[in-house]
Amino acid sequence: MKPSNDNRPPVAVIILNWNGAALLREYLPQVIANTDPAVGCIIVADNGSDDDSRTILADEFPQVELLAFDRNYGFAEGYNRALETTRYPYTVLLNSDVAPDPQWLNRLYAFMESHPDCAACQPKLLSYRDPSMYEYAGACGGYIDRNGYPYCRGRIFGTCEPDTGKYDSEAEVDWATGAALMVRTDLYLKAGGLDPKFFAHMEEIDLCWRLRTMGHKIYAVPSASVRHLGGGSLPASNPRKTYLNFRNNLFMLHKNLPVAGKRAFLIKRRLLDTIAWAKFVLTLDMPNAAAIVRAHRDFARMRREYKDTPTSPIPPRPNILVEYYLRGHKTYDSL
Repeated sequence: MKPSNDNRPPVAVIILNWNGAALLREYLPQVIANTDPAVGCIIVADNGSDDDSRTILADEFPQVELLAFDRNYGFAEGYNRALETTRYPYTVLLNSDVAPDPQWLNRLYAFMESHPDCAACQPKLLSYRDPSMYEYAGACGGYIDRNGYPYCRGRIFGTCEPDTGKYDSEAEVDWATGAALMVRTDLYLKAGGLDPKFFAHMEEIDLCWRLRTMGHKIYAVPSASVRHLGGGSLPASNPRKTYLNFRNNLFMLHKNLPVAGKRAFLIKRRLLDTIAWAKFVLTLDMPNAAAIVRAHRDFARMRREYKDTPTSPIPPRPNILVEYYLRGHKTYDSL
């Protein structure tokens, strides 16, 4: 795919920022140093920050383009507006707490150019604090198990594996991480972009599912790697995170599963979520138990507001609840 303007590189690397001055100072120099300007232009889409972000960009990073929004549109709508405005042939949605390694963008771009069936891909996602370990948010490519739970090559539930090179092959996956997501911009826009109703968590899984329903493929490209800080917004034990994970997982399944069998599938998920609720109650973790109740209540409202679109089934996958908790399989290659 050729750039629409000969003076522009083919890829826009877009970092969404809101009051992230400290993150810009720490991570942006590493993005600049490891991004080939012949391949990618670095753009910070600022969601109406009221800290020093815009001054820092102007004074310390004049080579970075600023796309300034009038207010905070959130993660999904912020990126949707940015891609609609910039319209490079390819776009990388890059979190502000990601440090790429050398050649990361060249390798992702080369893969997309040589795989026309690929709508989106991700690099290997390693921990910024410990680069020998995979990072939770996407590891080496994501899947959805037969019950609708996301997991990754390199991460199942809360267990992240060390990077020993065993997942270094390119692989078709169900979803790619939103922390460093390369997409064909036209397909992103055609699919409707990220769904703002999610607010946070799993919106990239929903997008990738829609792209697959359109007949395209999603890949992990481990020859490219980045290091992600992660966990900065909400810790795993936070009831707000529990609420969003349960609500958004149900909403994603409701949106993307075929009508035939959907009702039975969601009834089974309600039973599984009831077990999770009971576990929180038995351990006297009432805030997280209440979060699950709220998640189901709000999902019931969201599903009434949703209009049916084309859907596709979950590919045949293991039951990671059984594998992880009953059989003790904590790594992807043991499933």
